Amino acid sequence: MGENEPSAASAAQPDKKMAYHKVNADQRAQGHSPYLDNDELQATALDLEWDMEKELEEPGFDHFRLDSTAQHHLGNSQSPDLDLEPIQPSSSPKGRFQRLQEDPDYISHYTRQAPKSNRCSFFRILKVFCTALILFIFGIVIGYYARKKCPSPPTSQEPNNPQIYHEILKEIKAENIQRIYRDLLEFPRGDDDADLAVKIQGQWRSQGLEDVRLVNYSVLLDLPGPASNTVTLQNSGECFYPSGQQCSTDPKTLHSQDLLYSYAAYSAKGTLEAELVDVQYGTVEDLIRIQAITNVTKKIALLKLGQSPLLYKLSLLEDAGFGGVLIYTDPCDLPKTADLADKAFMVSLNSGGDPSTPGYASIDGSYRQNRLNLTTLLVQPISALLARKLVSLPEDTAQRDRCTPLHLPAAGKKTISLNIQSVTTYKTISNVIGYLKGAVFPDRYVIIGSHHSSLQGYGGQGWASSTAVITALLQALMPEVRRGWRPDRTLLFCSWGGTALGNVGSYEWAEDLRSVLQRNVVAYISLHNPVTGNSTLRPVASPSLQQLAAESQSFNCVEKARCPGSNVSSVQIQGDADYFINHLGVPATQFSYEDIKTSENSSFLSEALFPVPATKTEELDPSFSLHETIAKLTGQVTLQIATDPVLPFNALDIALEVQNSLKGDEAGVPQLLAVASRLRDTAELFQSDEMRPANDPQERAPVRVRMLNDVLQGLEKSFLLQQAPPGLYRNILYRLDDRTSQFSVLLEALEHCKLHQSNETVQAALSEVLNSINSAQVYFKAGLDVFETALAGKK
Repeated sequence: MGENEPSAASAAQPDKKMAYHKVNADQRAQGHSPYLDNDELQATALDLEWDMEKELEEPGFDHFRLDSTAQHHLGNSQSPDLDLEPIQPSSSPKGRFQRLQEDPDYISHYTRQAPKSNRCSFFRILKVFCTALILFIFGIVIGYYARKKCPSPPTSQEPNNPQIYHEILKEIKAENIQRIYRDLLEFPRGDDDADLAVKIQGQWRSQGLEDVRLVNYSVLLDLPGPASNTVTLQNSGECFYPSGQQCSTDPKTLHSQDLLYSYAAYSAKGTLEAELVDVQYGTVEDLIRIQAITNVTKKIALLKLGQSPLLYKLSLLEDAGFGGVLIYTDPCDLPKTADLADKAFMVSLNSGGDPSTPGYASIDGSYRQNRLNLTTLLVQPISALLARKLVSLPEDTAQRDRCTPLHLPAAGKKTISLNIQSVTTYKTISNVIGYLKGAVFPDRYVIIGSHHSSLQGYGGQGWASSTAVITALLQALMPEVRRGWRPDRTLLFCSWGGTALGNVGSYEWAEDLRSVLQRNVVAYISLHNPVTGNSTLRPVASPSLQQLAAESQSFNCVEKARCPGSNVSSVQIQGDADYFINHLGVPATQFSYEDIKTSENSSFLSEALFPVPATKTEELDPSFSLHETIAKLTGQVTLQIATDPVLPFNALDIALEVQNSLKGDEAGVPQLLAVASRLRDTAELFQSDEMRPANDPQERAPVRVRMLNDVLQGLEKSFLLQQAPPGLYRNILYRLDDRTSQFSVLLEALEHCKLHQSNETVQAALSEVLNSINSAQVYFKAGLDVFETALAGKK
């Protein structure tokens, strides 16, 4: 900046070199070069000029393109020593850079003739004056009538006008969401989701979104077989379905949807007769206790859902030698409002995507691997009612105290026969992808993701809530788009298929476009099951978005009593955000309403998909006010990320999250803390020194803003591990649940050490975390160096 126009940031740090220069209008008027601000810049070549503060006041700012900078050259390559004094810079009314250039050979090309006479000069001046006067009057007349016919666009057309946010969010109404929701439920559904995807595509197009595509993938799915799976008690010969009712030969009962869809997708198939072993929650302590008293090889584990990811617990049981697993939810862990204790459920053992094409997209020509199951275990979910029968809990006790934790008595052995008959087959999964192209940064994507996948009603009506909310948000946006407004960055509206079977649709699409998404995706906004309860608002966000998520709650809660200062956390969540968080390192956020958890074991119960009736959602939120709140919170965050000139990401919050996750006295932690301290110092410097354009429009030189956004976009990518234990996030910035604050990979390594009496896993995990933190510190430091180098290049 010039000496006559210091900023607050430069006053605070007088010795800090700026990475860009703002042309001072007063200096231009005095004939001084805008780039001769100090002695160090006397040799500066011709530069670019743009007054951002002025541009933000102009309705036409949304037409600004960074690509234009590539067409303007600095100075004249033939004359390294240019005289800058006579150059008169010009500025574009639309915010485009214009070259500040003057031909040094101007005089040699053109010679001025001597005036013929003073009289001739007088008449020439008079003639020019009269012509100019006539043209001026003529222009006023034309402008007057043109203004009457074509009124000037309203100020709300400005891309970053907060009034736009208010107008859009005001149009999100509970009655609209309810109408869309009911319309979706009335649509007849077939065996797959293709017809529903076509309907959603039609809905989005009817709202005015022109570019809506249907993207299909042929994937390997594990679906129920022709008959229900069964559990048989060998000592009594009693046969039970997963729900707990006794086996029947009635064909209507045999082919009941509730019975068929009570299964574990991608489990091993077949029959296993073995002793039943109660492993409670399947923790390392549980396994150490069990293995000390019995041989578990080829036996069947009775496992409670909760505490930690199901895939992680199954991996421990598989390593221990078990042959089968019966999964159930303890009634004590379920919310009191959930009447699900006597229902069986469905789970998926798929960590993500088409199992036959792991790591690459299921497109024509892809090699299909023969993976009929993803585990050697025979896995079957059962109801708590059947679990009571297996542990022989007296009925009067169960009725008198519903929350007596279930456990198998030590005395007496139970031998059961487990029969699993699910079928793997290739089917088509459909995604709906809608594009609203950005006006300034069309190559930067903000993804809003919902899902339309469900299995014959399993998982409740979360898919309908999810789809209704994203459609209502789109419905509120499009009127402003028709009036000429567009977000700066491209919005992608995505409705995913195959979510219940392992986020298959989102994985395949993202794997298909991986190289593009790695470079272009800015953030992922999740709408996975927005209302599963009505007790409390639960915001989840990656560290760099926690501040934005918290601020959005302050003015978008319809029912303030239900979201008073909700804490934003970074914990593992279910749904299609998985690929973007764990494979692309994209900042993500999600708002949802849920019931208050009843115990510390309630984490990861959402992995179970229960058969919930369609009326359940409307009982939870009869006025759809909770849906409206979620839609407005999602809309507010989406609009800010899509339209703020500088991405609203916080680098310092990442460093603080890292420090908070390094707790314990294990060997190696002090070294991690030292690296984390350097990361925090660098992040603080970056936050204070380079984030000024986020608060001051006068600081927003476009090249600088683009460079800054590129750095912010990649803040979380350093924290992706090459591989993580099953069920745990590869992105170490996310904790397992609200009970734990440490890095999940370090916790798992310590558990592994207890089980196998070896610290190799711990050392490997410490090294991976160390390298991630150090990589992030180097990344932040490189971000600072970029701007220092840009300044040095102008000297």
